[in-house]
Amino acid sequence: MQSGLVVKAARIAIVVALFAIWEILSRTGIVNPRLLPSASDTLSTLGELLQRASVRKDLAVTATEVVTAFALAVPVGALIGFLIAENRYFAEVAKPLLFFAFSIPKSIFLPMFILVFGVGFSQKVGFGFFSTIFIVIMSTTTAVESVKVEHLTVARSYGATPVQTAFRVYLPSMLPVLLEALRISMIFNVTGVILAEMYASRDGIGHQIATWGENFQMKQLLAGVVMIAAIAIAFNELVRWVETRCSHWRT
Repeated sequence: MQSGLVVKAARIAIVVALFAIWEILSRTGIVNPRLLPSASDTLSTLGELLQRASVRKDLAVTATEVVTAFALAVPVGALIGFLIAENRYFAEVAKPLLFFAFSIPKSIFLPMFILVFGVGFSQKVGFGFFSTIFIVIMSTTTAVESVKVEHLTVARSYGATPVQTAFRVYLPSMLPVLLEALRISMIFNVTGVILAEMYASRDGIGHQIATWGENFQMKQLLAGVVMIAAIAIAFNELVRWVETRCSHWRT
């Protein structure tokens, strides 16, 4: 317990130290304040931005796109990954192709999404889905393969139905791996949606960040980066908390 508190205190100290270094570099002029506004000015600007209705609206738009893409990619990717892992022949054929597809930078396909879907909600959700589904498929395949054959044999020998096997053997064994996959998938998902907004969009926080960058509004730009980072870290820690609560399900 005490060691856990020490670790948390060390993490907080590192974050505070990074902000302090940021503040000193800007205030002392070691780095041009026009290029790197101080941490205090950036946080003050962040507070002002959050009071603007337009910024809150853009955050809501981005959140809707991220949640929609995630809600579509996770079940579809999990189903495909499960089917691949359960069929040995299909797995031998499909897994190398998945690795090839995963290694290709997804951003090169963004113009195709704009041509197909136009500039709007479907284009951003589609690209977020595309950026996320491969990692979900690969993670689910790994999770299914991590289930011990002995557990499946015992369950089936006692007459467990496919539904019972899924919820009482597969799910408890796979859950820790799947929760880790959710954290990683959300990173790809948010990155895909933000990138689509920055590339071609009329709304969304990514569009705002791109506009601030083009107009050399560095305080707003850095405030937007801090805003997205804080949201991503909060989601990451939430999933980590759920993962620790489910750690007793490991088999």
